[in-house]
Amino acid sequence: MQPAAAHVCLVFSLLSLTVAPGCQGEMFTSLLNVKQAISVERKLIDYLKTYIDEELERLQDIRRFHAKVSDLHTELYEGPAAAMANPLVAFTLIKRLHSEWLNVVFSNEALENVQALRSRYQEEEADLPTLVDLQGAARGLMRLQDVYALRVSGLVSGRFQRVGDGGPVDVYMPTKSVLLSGDDCFLVGKVAYEQEDYYHSVQWLEESVRLFRGAGGQWSPENEGTLEDALDHLAFSHFKTGNVSSALSLSQELLHHDPMNGRVVRNVEKYEKLLVSADPPGGAGLRRPSSTHLSTRDTYERLCRTQGSQPLHFKNPRLYCDLFTNGRPALLLLPARRELLSLQPLVVLYHDFITDAEAGDIKGLAQSGLRRSVVAAGEKQATADYRISKSAWLKDSAHSIVGRLDQRISMVTGLNVKHPYSEYLQVVNYGIGGHYEPHFDHATSPSSPVFKLKTGNRVATFMIYVSGVKPLTWQAVDPGHAPWQLIYV
Repeated sequence: MQPAAAHVCLVFSLLSLTVAPGCQGEMFTSLLNVKQAISVERKLIDYLKTYIDEELERLQDIRRFHAKVSDLHTELYEGPAAAMANPLVAFTLIKRLHSEWLNVVFSNEALENVQALRSRYQEEEADLPTLVDLQGAARGLMRLQDVYALRVSGLVSGRFQRVGDGGPVDVYMPTKSVLLSGDDCFLVGKVAYEQEDYYHSVQWLEESVRLFRGAGGQWSPENEGTLEDALDHLAFSHFKTGNVSSALSLSQELLHHDPMNGRVVRNVEKYEKLLVSADPPGGAGLRRPSSTHLSTRDTYERLCRTQGSQPLHFKNPRLYCDLFTNGRPALLLLPARRELLSLQPLVVLYHDFITDAEAGDIKGLAQSGLRRSVVAAGEKQATADYRISKSAWLKDSAHSIVGRLDQRISMVTGLNVKHPYSEYLQVVNYGIGGHYEPHFDHATSPSSPVFKLKTGNRVATFMIYVSGVKPLTWQAVDPGHAPWQLIYV
């Protein structure tokens, strides 16, 4: 962590961005990479269409051969015995059985078609999400579920709802709804299950089982999970939360589908004994895992759910709005529109601080340098689950816009934001359920490794939002933050 006189954070919308090289990997940490994934899938759709066309052509040839042979059996072999005496009939029959059937059954065309599809898929493999991305995206959904108290059943049906006094209340209405499948829910539940987070695994696997049952347990080739998989994971999740009766019922249902599964047979016997024992095991029930690093989680989430609270200026006459020049001649003709929000701590809001054109310049400069955001870990830096985003750093030499922002910030704050008195401009793009949980930007302990660098501590944060934060739109779970940020520290 480097010293700073000011910390500037500019947030901007992802929607107007184009995909840039160098933003690959850890796709779940950046919405820019999600947009990149859309273009990759468009290519895969084209490759799959080519494969389907080639397979349809091959199947058409097989249908023609089937029709030819069927007609022969109807017209010749079931007719007068004289037809069988025809040497041409005998010859063509022998030829078909010796070579034509062989060529059809053992044709390499099907293999060539699928190999061509696999080869094209592998060409795009470097741009495809990894298992880490899938797991990160699943955790992002669970994070949104928790922070905004969303109903899993609503998410499954494409709705972002929480339970209100009168029933489900929509807190966000997407322009396009996407329904989740039983396999989608299974994969989210499995991620929680593998982390021994049974609070989330029970909720998501219950939806998975419901959807798989509704489909009659029918398996689709694109699915990873099945009804049996979901039942198996859900039964054990219930057992771990102390709900032995549900674990038994689900295990018995699983045995109906897989009666020779010895492990499940033993589980059923174990659950039955536990239920009739004098001292059946207790469990923690469905309790959300506690946070190991965030003591203010409840306050943080309440802030997110209520979208903060607006200051009541009329209750504190010391809070006000004005046109601010800070004694700078350069601000006389175009003063800053200042709003004082809080005195302790000091929080000041400057309206319309950056133009759309300037925001566009910042977006273009930042794209190629985005990398996974890190946090301080001793004297080093490391990634962390409580910070999900990608960041890029811009020096004032990168573009004239950076220098102009430096000057503008200095004028309204009186702070020197030139390096090394300030850190360079940091651009941040949040991913799926992206967030940076509450934290201090400055070192709070004299023993902090920051002081070993002998560069001083941070004294201020200046944040510039470059993307509009629409009401009830939260692609980033960072209070007040839109998907993108730009940071001076």
